[in-house]
Order: sequence, then C-alpha cells, then structure tokens
Amino acid sequence: MADIHLDNAVLAVLQDIMGDEYAVLLDTFLADSEERLRLLRRAELAADAQGLRLAAHSFKGSCSNMGAPLLAGLCKELEEAGQRQILGVVPGLLEQIEREFAIVRILCKTELQRYRI
Repeated sequence: MADIHLDNAVLAVLQDIMGDEYAVLLDTFLADSEERLRLLRRAELAADAQGLRLAAHSFKGSCSNMGAPLLAGLCKELEEAGQRQILGVVPGLLEQIEREFAIVRILCKTELQRYRI
C-alpha cells in the first residue's frame, strides 16, 4: 500500500544517491511541502490563479522527485485548474492534496525512523 502513496523503489534510489544525507532530504521534503501547502492556501484565499499554478507546479515537481505519485497527480490537477483559471475546483483539490500529504508525511516519518535505526 505504501507504494501507492510513496514509491519505495524511488526512495531506495534516493537513499543510494544521497547516502548519509538521505534523512536530510526527507526532512527537507517535509518542511518544504508544509510551506508549499501554506502558499497554496494563501493563493486560494486571494483567488490568485497564477499563484496557485506556480505553487502547484513546484509542489508537483518535488512530489514527483520523492516518489509520491498520487500527490504529484493532484498537484498537476491543481496546476491545470490555475492555468485555466477554474477556481471553483480549488477547495476540493486542496482538501485532497492535504489528505494525501498527511499520508505521505506519515510514510516519510516512518521511513526516517527506519533509516535512523
């Protein structure tokens, strides 16, 4: 089930590449994701389609790089909504993104604990 939310094969490659800095990468991803969620919420409140598009695009990239395909897909949908200036779908998409990130966060923290043992 974890592979659906966080691809273990991607994490294994990242761990090989990053070596001792793997835990830093995971911590950075989590902190960066929290900030991106704040930016998305601010853009939503301001009805800023361009801000939504840009923040969703950045979040999509980091999620893709970390092997979080469902989260990346939701960010892509939000990015496209911002690009098309279809703001009516934004609240629902943001809720889905936040729920999926909550799952990814737990899996990343579990991965951190496993790695640090």
